[in-house]
Amino acid sequence: MRYKIIGGDLPAVSIQFDQGESIYTQSGGMTWMTDNFNMETNMRGGLGKSIGRLFSGESLFMVTYTAMQQNAEMTLASSFPGTIMPITLDGSMEYILQKDAFLCATQGVELSTHMTRLGAGLFGGEGFILQRIHGQGLAFLELDGSIVERYLQPGERLKVDTGNIAFFEATVRYSIETVKGLKNVLFGGEGLFLSVVEGPGRVWLQTINAKELATKIIPFLPTKG
Repeated sequence: MRYKIIGGDLPAVSIQFDQGESIYTQSGGMTWMTDNFNMETNMRGGLGKSIGRLFSGESLFMVTYTAMQQNAEMTLASSFPGTIMPITLDGSMEYILQKDAFLCATQGVELSTHMTRLGAGLFGGEGFILQRIHGQGLAFLELDGSIVERYLQPGERLKVDTGNIAFFEATVRYSIETVKGLKNVLFGGEGLFLSVVEGPGRVWLQTINAKELATKIIPFLPTKG
């Protein structure tokens, strides 16, 4: 399997398959492909896991595409301006993703849900249910804006505006913290809560908060008279 990322700030990943290779993606995830794939739609992992994926931002059904000939080609595009990032999993590390981050993966990669703690779920900007990937193989993530990678030493903490955490290694602790000081809360522009990630492990941060961007765009949208 070979791939290339195309499209700049509106990215897509073009994947070239050997015969018999396959990937799975959420329903409707494929953008275009050559006429030599077998398509199979199913509830990957059963009803329970499918419902969990639904709450974590993915579709109830997943679609598996298998190349029936050599050099079959498929392209999958991001749904938001940003970055498509490939992740190679070797079975030694799990990753926790923001909602909607999963784009596609090879068969050895498992996608499941990850429940956050009560406080982080209520106020951390990502909700109670995130996504988790683990196993062996190649996965592609669709992330918002540009991506910055940080490695946190054991006990090292990083405060992040809610919604700007793209994904992190499962060894990283994720929580929320209240902004101190009434004037900071009212006039500091960061709201009442910040997300906190604590090492050891790697964290990937995104420069765009999709929810915040949508909020800023809404006042400029036309309304019915």
